[in-house]
Amino acid sequence: MSELPPCPQCGSSLTYEDSGLLVCPECAHEWSPGEASAETTNGAASGIVDANGNALADGDTVTVIKDLKIKGSSQVVKVGTKVKNIRLVGGDHDIDCRIDGVGAMKLKSQFVKKS
Repeated sequence: MSELPPCPQCGSSLTYEDSGLLVCPECAHEWSPGEASAETTNGAASGIVDANGNALADGDTVTVIKDLKIKGSSQVVKVGTKVKNIRLVGGDHDIDCRIDGVGAMKLKSQFVKKS
């Protein structure tokens, strides 16, 4: 069995081939084998961008753009909450941070904008 490249969008190693395309079962991204290397270099060192398309980096300050319910709690992270000193990680929730009054959290980059 040949070794397939990881997904260029989420980094998953569970990719499979379907009708000449490579498919990621985790994020449903499809790409042709030749374009995988071009997609991974989109200007950002990590490839993680905010809701406006700005590249994010470790240590950035971001602002929440949507009320976010905290799973397993009745608390909510309100729109406009500033989050300082973020850390980028792989996976579905790609930002690790500490929010004042809430504690340690993982956020999705699509719900924040760079400040």
